[in-house]
Amino acid sequence: MAAAERRAFAHKINRTVAAEVRKQVSRERSGSPHSSRRSSGSLGVPLTEVIEPLDFEDVLLSRPPDAEPGPLRDLAEFPADDLELLLQPRECRTTEPGTPEDGKLDAQVRAAVEMYTEDWIIAHRRYQHLSAAFSPITTETQRERQKGLTRQVFEQDTSGDERSGPEDSDDPRHSSGSLDDTPRSSGASGIFDLRNLAADSLLPSLLERTAPEDVDRRNEALRRQHRPRALLALYPAPDEDEAVERCSRPEPPREHFGQRILVKCLSLKFEIEIEPIFGILALYDVREKKKISENFYFDLNSDSVKGLLRAHGTHPAISTLARSAIFSVTYPSPDIFLVIKLEKVLQQGDISECCEPYMVMKEVDTAKNKEKLEKLRLAAEQFCTRLGRYRMPFAWTAVHLANIVSSAGQTDRDSDSEGERRPAWTDRRRRGPQDRTSGGDDTCSFSSFRPATLTVTNFFKQEAERLSDEDLFKFLADMRRPSSLLRRLRPVTAQLKIDISPAPENPHFCLSPELLHVKPYPDPRGRPTKEILEFPAREVYAPHTSYRNLLYVYPHCLNFSSRQGSVRNLAVRVQYMAGEDPSQALPVIFGKSSCSEFTREAFTPVVYHNKSPEFYEEFKLRLPACVTENHHLLFTFYHVSCQPRPGTALETPVGFTWIPLLQHGRLRTGPFCLPVSVDQLPPSYSVLTPDVALPGMRWVDGHKGVFSVELTAVSSVHPQDPHLDKFFTLVHVLEEGAFPFRLKDTVLSEGTVEQELRASLAALRLASPQPLVAFSHHVLDKLVHLVVRPPIVGGQIVNLGRGAFEAMAHVVSLVHRSLEAAQDARGHCPLLAAYVHYAFRLPGTEPNFPSGAPPVAVQAATLARGPGRPASLYLARSKSISSSNPDLAVAPGSVDDEVSRILASKLLHEELALQWVVSGSAVRETVLQHAWFFFQLMVKSMALHLLLGQRLDTPRKLRFPGRFLDDIAALVGSVGLEVITRVYKDAELAERLNASLAFFLSDLLSLADRGFVFSLVRAHYKQVATRLQSAPNPALLLTLRMDFTRILCSHEHYVTLNLPCCPLSPPASPSPSVSSTTSQSSTFSSQAPDPKVTSMFELSGPFRQQHFLAGLLLTELALALEPEAEGASLLHKKAISAVHSLLCGHDADPRYTEAAVKARVAELYLPLLSLARDTLPRLHDFAEGPGQRSRLASMLDSDTEGEGDIGGTINPSVAMAIAGGPLAPGSRASISQGPVAASRSGCPLSAESSRTLLVCVLWVLKNAEPALLQRWAADLALPQLGRLLDLLYLCLAAFEYKGKKAFERINSLTFKKSLDMKARLEEAILGTIGARQEMVRRSRERSPFGNQENVRWRKSITHWRQTSDRVDKTKDEMEHEALVDGNLATEASLVVLDTLEIIVQTVMLSEARESVLGAVLKVVLYSLGSAQSALFLQHGLATQRALVSKFPELLFEEDTELCADLCLRLLRHCGSRISTIRTHASASLYLLMRQNFEIGNNFARVKMQVTMSLSSLVGTTQSFSEEHLRRSLKTILTYAEEDVGLRDSTFAEQVQDLMFNLHMILTDTVKMKEHQEDPEMLIDLMYRIARGYQGSPDLRLTWLQNMAGKHAELGNHAEAAQCMVHAAALVAEYLALLEDSRYLPVGCVSFQNISSNVLEESAISDDILSPDEEGFCSGKHFTELGLVGLLEQAAAYFTMGGLYEAVNEVYKTLIPILEAHRDYKKLAAVHGKLQEAFTKIMHQSSGWERVFGTYFRVGFYGARFGDLDEQEFVYKEPSITKLAEISHRLEEFYTERFGEDVVEIVKDSNPVDKTKLDPQKAYIQITYVEPHFDTYELKDRVTYFDRNYGLRTFLFCTPFTPDGRAHGDLPEQHKRKTLLSTDHAFPYIKTRIRVCHREETVLTPVEVAIEDMQKKTRELAFATEQDPPDAKMLQMVLQGSVGPTVNQGPLEVAQVFLAEIPEDPKLFRHHNKLRLCFKDFCKKCEDALRKNKALIGPDQKEYHRELERNYCRLREALQPLLTQRLPQLLAPPTAGLRNSLNRASFRKADL
Repeated sequence: MAAAERRAFAHKINRTVAAEVRKQVSRERSGSPHSSRRSSGSLGVPLTEVIEPLDFEDVLLSRPPDAEPGPLRDLAEFPADDLELLLQPRECRTTEPGTPEDGKLDAQVRAAVEMYTEDWIIAHRRYQHLSAAFSPITTETQRERQKGLTRQVFEQDTSGDERSGPEDSDDPRHSSGSLDDTPRSSGASGIFDLRNLAADSLLPSLLERTAPEDVDRRNEALRRQHRPRALLALYPAPDEDEAVERCSRPEPPREHFGQRILVKCLSLKFEIEIEPIFGILALYDVREKKKISENFYFDLNSDSVKGLLRAHGTHPAISTLARSAIFSVTYPSPDIFLVIKLEKVLQQGDISECCEPYMVMKEVDTAKNKEKLEKLRLAAEQFCTRLGRYRMPFAWTAVHLANIVSSAGQTDRDSDSEGERRPAWTDRRRRGPQDRTSGGDDTCSFSSFRPATLTVTNFFKQEAERLSDEDLFKFLADMRRPSSLLRRLRPVTAQLKIDISPAPENPHFCLSPELLHVKPYPDPRGRPTKEILEFPAREVYAPHTSYRNLLYVYPHCLNFSSRQGSVRNLAVRVQYMAGEDPSQALPVIFGKSSCSEFTREAFTPVVYHNKSPEFYEEFKLRLPACVTENHHLLFTFYHVSCQPRPGTALETPVGFTWIPLLQHGRLRTGPFCLPVSVDQLPPSYSVLTPDVALPGMRWVDGHKGVFSVELTAVSSVHPQDPHLDKFFTLVHVLEEGAFPFRLKDTVLSEGTVEQELRASLAALRLASPQPLVAFSHHVLDKLVHLVVRPPIVGGQIVNLGRGAFEAMAHVVSLVHRSLEAAQDARGHCPLLAAYVHYAFRLPGTEPNFPSGAPPVAVQAATLARGPGRPASLYLARSKSISSSNPDLAVAPGSVDDEVSRILASKLLHEELALQWVVSGSAVRETVLQHAWFFFQLMVKSMALHLLLGQRLDTPRKLRFPGRFLDDIAALVGSVGLEVITRVYKDAELAERLNASLAFFLSDLLSLADRGFVFSLVRAHYKQVATRLQSAPNPALLLTLRMDFTRILCSHEHYVTLNLPCCPLSPPASPSPSVSSTTSQSSTFSSQAPDPKVTSMFELSGPFRQQHFLAGLLLTELALALEPEAEGASLLHKKAISAVHSLLCGHDADPRYTEAAVKARVAELYLPLLSLARDTLPRLHDFAEGPGQRSRLASMLDSDTEGEGDIGGTINPSVAMAIAGGPLAPGSRASISQGPVAASRSGCPLSAESSRTLLVCVLWVLKNAEPALLQRWAADLALPQLGRLLDLLYLCLAAFEYKGKKAFERINSLTFKKSLDMKARLEEAILGTIGARQEMVRRSRERSPFGNQENVRWRKSITHWRQTSDRVDKTKDEMEHEALVDGNLATEASLVVLDTLEIIVQTVMLSEARESVLGAVLKVVLYSLGSAQSALFLQHGLATQRALVSKFPELLFEEDTELCADLCLRLLRHCGSRISTIRTHASASLYLLMRQNFEIGNNFARVKMQVTMSLSSLVGTTQSFSEEHLRRSLKTILTYAEEDVGLRDSTFAEQVQDLMFNLHMILTDTVKMKEHQEDPEMLIDLMYRIARGYQGSPDLRLTWLQNMAGKHAELGNHAEAAQCMVHAAALVAEYLALLEDSRYLPVGCVSFQNISSNVLEESAISDDILSPDEEGFCSGKHFTELGLVGLLEQAAAYFTMGGLYEAVNEVYKTLIPILEAHRDYKKLAAVHGKLQEAFTKIMHQSSGWERVFGTYFRVGFYGARFGDLDEQEFVYKEPSITKLAEISHRLEEFYTERFGEDVVEIVKDSNPVDKTKLDPQKAYIQITYVEPHFDTYELKDRVTYFDRNYGLRTFLFCTPFTPDGRAHGDLPEQHKRKTLLSTDHAFPYIKTRIRVCHREETVLTPVEVAIEDMQKKTRELAFATEQDPPDAKMLQMVLQGSVGPTVNQGPLEVAQVFLAEIPEDPKLFRHHNKLRLCFKDFCKKCEDALRKNKALIGPDQKEYHRELERNYCRLREALQPLLTQRLPQLLAPPTAGLRNSLNRASFRKADL
């Protein structure tokens, strides 16, 4: 209680404080919009609690559906025909039913026959197919709905096609490179006349003055035309992985078949043809050692041969003439053989003798063997006549099926190419339907292989001793070995041709194993194909669906060795006897080939002269429907005499035995070993078994078992499982009431039957799985029957509810376990699902038909709700049954049995619910595992109860008794609790239970009281919420709850369930503040906001109460989006996906196509707008990031707007107005973005989730009622409105069109199929963060289920979207994607535009409109700047014109920035290749000028901005088309000429001037286009244009920025930085003119430390510019803020270029400004960057880590170069460029320009003599140069950076000799040193600078020698002092210094120059200097040797000694040369001498 009070108190505080806070709008500034979310939702019910829903049924009663107008009526209530009963006729495969006709069937058979013939009964929800669960929106359905989209035209798609426009016709590369050359391309002559151009078409009513309302109306009407109905059809389908609600209707139960193969026997031909031969085919599995099919008998004898058997033949039935058979194989394996056995008519002699003629005689010798053959024929004829009814084994062979299946593609199948002499075949392959190229894994699939025709040529003769199956398996195993024993046998040669192919789907002329005709059977006279019954190698779990009752008899062996008398040729006769009289043999034995269909007797083949024969025979019998106690099999053994001896009978009976078929009511099957009687059997023998030794009977071998035989039944009537048999027997006994009854050895009376039945129920769990599954329908039906109709024994009701329920649980569990592998994604067993859906019915309630008419035989007959009710349902449940203890039976007193039976009948769903609630723990566990089954059973039972009991008209509250609903509530509560408690123990079960529960409640919504169901949902939510507070990992539970909600919301009447038609009534709340926005002073409406509207747009109490399900869904979303939500990204995705999936469903739903209806549906999602608005800071920012043309990443985004991008979203003055306080310059914030950091906390949404959320927002905006949106917008506070605009801005960015190229590019990447690829794909398409971060992020948020390797059912882990599996899309698919993407981009932008119009209309009258309109205009501008279709641009530009005409002050009085942006956008569109875009853009531009003119009589501002925009466009856009822009300029001129209203003013004239001015700029740019490929030339040109604008600072600034952009693009960061420094200096000059601030730089001078070149910017003087003039320096950059931005960008570029020292200089200027502004955030950032820069300088001190550039002197010679002729430049190339690289680049470039063989590279660096050059050629001389510094400079230039920055002087040296060679001997080796000075210092704003001065110095040979020695000494010193020391380098330098062989080495130098003292005293000084150099050199060598000694290891000792020896030699050789003294050393030098040295010896100490 205390807690509750506390909470209430907190609420109060919250409310009052919140109201205060809101007034000051400060909450919005402080960041999180969610802060007040959890604590006080409106109405004081926090989002975490579920609000009490309205009572659904009551609400509907108070508002009958008829009250609704028109199309909305269907939304109000479920349709009347929602639930219907369908009877679906059971599909019968055969033309005749095949069930037994005879009338007297026992209960068991009758039940089976009924079960196999009755129709399926389906409780059908007629609209269920509209639910997302049954008709999902998939990529395929989306593709279907996207047909017929119109292609949107986009600028970027057209640019590729129109590349070769007229302007490119003349290849500019051939024109010269001079700057002043007139370009030759089409329209570019400087004085080209605009007037001669054709204008685009004009907009008709543009110049008329129309009322703004009319314009808006017209615009809106145009916008509404041809819009796609369904927005979401254009967006990718919802993620399949999230679709927990997906279900499919189960397949109806069907007969089980494996993979089927068709075998056709074509011909059998022996070498000799003398007698009939009969064939038997069957499949054997060697590994399982099992015969896996019944026999197929075929007869390929010719008619003449068949004639030999005339005496024995009846007319053969057509079914026995089959020559082709279909075999079914459930478990294909490589061990399956097709075994072919041949038999012939019995004859005298053993098998070998009979085979002999076949093996010896050849067909070719027929003539030779004529007599022998004749003799054989004669003998054969006699045997056939006499012994025609007996057969003997003859020969056999086998075909290895795996070979056929796997090699049905190879042609070499000859007899001897096979490893063993196995049946050989030559393959004449027939046309196969599909070639199979796949490899190993499915070599054994029998369902798809190439049909093959085989010719089997080798047969093996049968051996009398080895006929059994065991022997056959040995042979087969042996056949697979390469060294088969069978190869040694002599074969019987024959040719058997057979065809083997996969069986077709529905073969014609097919007979089932019972010889019934399988549909289709076109003509009964056609030769049939037989379906051969399979005996599967392992268990097959499938329920029986048709009547089958077959018995197979297999005699194995007989042992008559101890039997006296003549018993050698033994035949066994089998008969099925219905009694003991011989006439009672039933014709139930199937015939073989060419005989009658059924026979009364059959014989085994005879083995000649064998007393203990083995058999391989199989007899197939059709069991009669009723097998009784006296049915038995009779075996009679005969001796057959093969020789006709007078007096001896043909056959002599020599023994008898039998098997009774029924024992204790069970069919007897299995192996038997029977004794055989010698005498005829006595009467009544069949009652006993042969095991009973009757007195007076003689037995073979003294009553031992001598005959071994096996019986197998294939029956769908006899379960052949003791537990099932007993259960069925007991149930049938109870039904018949036939007591007493004998069960095995006990006699059951009425007293004991109940106990037996209970025991039998309990024992069902022991039944073996295969029969249990096969009879599952029977078992479940019987169990249901026992629950619903408790049996009455002796007048007592036996209540078996609990027992039956438990048995049912165990049966279900066993079936589930057997079919584990076949489960669907939700863990349901398809077999059980099919049972519930099709087979389950309420016992005794056969669907009644009104007036007794039978249902029409339609595919599914619908039952009307007829008046005839089954009597059994009239009586309510008998009150005498104790509901607390269901097993307590109460005697109903003296009522006769029938009545008590009715009284006892119960309702299954009630009973199930009750039993489940009261069940014990063990059973409950089992039931929980398969809860879905019991839920579905209950639901169908309830549905049938309503349908059959005509209760559908009953009000829902009265349909089910309260007791039952209580049970349901208890059940839902306990199952919900299980979900919650198990989620951490057994996540998989929890997930399944959760789904089952949700589906159950969803189903209940269609049947029961919906308010009640909602209360159950609420109760479940409460349970979860309680657990959430203590849950260790709430994300798990939340995931489940989200799935739960999603399933509930997938109900087909989801919209109706949300009561969409009742208006929200605001609750009578005691506090005045109803909803979160009420107490804010509303911005735009004078009266207080309307609480009704507000609560519709918030997750308010009334909203959640009335739209219950929608409220739940959106609440889930809101909670997932809360910044502090856990496991967020996964939950984001799930919640957003759920909403998206629903909206997709609404779009596709035919019920909601009308706009009015859709608007009502959209009302259920209105809070989505507020949600998304508040989540804005955490949405993925599509408007920034690589490649997006949007806000720059720099903090101020105020700079280098290469494309004139919008800076922040909304301008600072607006934010300032909102904040109501001064805004520090330098923090540009958007309306809502306050200090962004605060609100960005929380997990950001991924790009994919954000995009989906935004598309949902657009859906709501598109479909909601505009008037409603307008009222809502009117109530919003400013900050909220600002956020809404930000949201729209983001929508534009998110759906921007990528262009076909992007799709092709994405496609060209190849994807691996893994999760992180999904991230990359997203990134590639959406241009988001780098793939690595994305991967890291994803791995963090993988799944809440922890590691999931072992979890099978979560398919999201194993694969993502099916569509992406195929990587390479076809061209058509990419075209289609681009088409859809284009339409989506267009529609999204149009929706945003519609919304903006609504906002504009809302704020028209308010006082704060300026700020909002500015923001609106920004969004419009952004939309015009992004890639848009022509269609959108027409509307967008129309809106823009309307805005400007209504609110001109927006552009012309306030901020210039908007005007600048607008001009840039319009100009860009004026240059479009698409004429409609140009038309609208030029109209807009013209109106803009006119508007500006009308305000102030000149349009200086627009003029200025347009000129700047054009310059900026031209500078940055590659694909810019000036030809099209010229047409637009002409169009504007035309407007000006035709504008009557302004005829008298100077307007037209001014327009004309402006157009010509623009035209001139264009002409300049054509030139730039020509040099597009030549970066130096291009930059020079831009440089020149910028110079030309010296007088107009804005434009100069623009061009400096263009240059910076170009440099950055080329990777010249240092140059880009210089451009920015120049720009900043320009701005500083301007600011210095305006005002004198201490902290601002004093013009350019302040920037000198950064670059000495910057002084050129000081040209702005007062005479050029008066700062106040309108339009001058009005750009956003000419402000302090702008200056800061430029400096920051310069610093950024310097950092990128590695010039960290310059970064410091830049910040020195910037820091005082920031300090003056007290902008500590920025200061912190700046100092951070400084720290980074200084750290980098420290780490990279040696300078090798950053190489700043390489310099080359390039000279151009030849008239071809125009201006460039004889010009010399220094080029700065990227670091480490080799001479060859630049030489190759320039040569290639100019060759391409001037043609082959024109350009020559001058290879040396000597001065070029122009007279010797060919005037037709172009020469380029390239020399590597190094920066040069005077000695005094080096004092200042200490660091590596200093020596690479601010370079003006460069040096290169050229060696030469007097005779013209470059190199010669030491005495004549001279050197020329050339010094070049440039105009500007490097780095400059361009990469090549002209050489302005050069001077040369020549060194004499001795000076050259001095330089060389100094260099060597320096190298030695460096190597010695290096730290850490480098032994290798030291040794190299030493070796080069003291090695004896060094050519022109130190010794040689000394000998040449020091050997004698020069005569010329002038040279004394050199001589002496050289001598000193040598002394120094020796000293350094000594140091180096010392150092080396310290460094080396023992292995280098010898090498070191050698070095020392060499050094000593060198020193000794030098000693005499170095000791000479010069005579005149101290004489003063002459003046001239000093001069010759001034540059060489002294200055360049460190060359």
